[in-house]
Amino acid sequence: MDLSGKVAVVTGAGRGLGRAYAEALAAAGAAVIVNDVDGESAEEVVEAITAGGGAARSVVAPVGTAEVAERLVDRAVKEFGRLDVMVTNAGILRDRVLWKMSDDDFDAVIGVHLRGTFTCGRAAAVRMREQGSGGRLILVSSPAGQRGNFGQTNYAAAKAGVVAMARTWALELARAKITVNAVVPVAATEMTKTIPAFAPLIEEAERTGGALPRWLRRDEGLGTVEDVAGLVVFLASDAAAGVTGQAIGIGGDRLALWSHPREKAVAFAEGGWTAEALAASWHTGVGAVPETYGIPAPVVPEAG
Repeated sequence: MDLSGKVAVVTGAGRGLGRAYAEALAAAGAAVIVNDVDGESAEEVVEAITAGGGAARSVVAPVGTAEVAERLVDRAVKEFGRLDVMVTNAGILRDRVLWKMSDDDFDAVIGVHLRGTFTCGRAAAVRMREQGSGGRLILVSSPAGQRGNFGQTNYAAAKAGVVAMARTWALELARAKITVNAVVPVAATEMTKTIPAFAPLIEEAERTGGALPRWLRRDEGLGTVEDVAGLVVFLASDAAAGVTGQAIGIGGDRLALWSHPREKAVAFAEGGWTAEALAASWHTGVGAVPETYGIPAPVVPEAG
């Protein structure tokens, strides 16, 4: 993957997955704008990239507003002359069950994940269309947005919206040769540690300095942040010019293409469906095999 001459913006790049994306893009030859709310972390990533021979600059600001989005794009153009790749990774968590989630909890997560993706995607699309040479929007979603997750009303809603935006923008930007895809990553991060099923497994690997178990990397698709970064580099490259409108899962040893929502079962009733007709036919008709929901808990293999 040779990204020489390309310029990328990565939001939330001060740590975790965002840092892995920024460093991998730089290692492939791209110049990178490293965005984060933590100036010290952002600068640390910039220094790591430049120490390795790459080019990077930091922008310390919280994503969400149009002003910050335009600032990120303007910095890329000012420092490196253009913008080719926008990776909308920045995120926060405010987990609460529905009856305990406040308006502020909801708005904060929607503001960063969903509005931040919208404003950054819009600003990037405007610039890329002006340049006339195509581009890449790489939006970061989550399994929670695909399946739902306990205590994550705000996060799941935002991440589901991110995938919907990827499909919509893929249609709208096709003529400009701008591809738009959603990455659905699973990796051992500080955010992943908040998931009760994964927390002890990650903490044990960190405590012992060992690798995550093979079954976890394969069956659950949970690995390191570096395991995910290759997909972002691929999507940023010329090799992915024909890939757009997709939701692609990656983690550990696992790569997956998520299906788009579609009708699973269909039935017809002449003149329409009454409540009584629905009650009489639901469990043997359209609703005979209901869809599952929620992220399944890891199934730990039995010893031996």
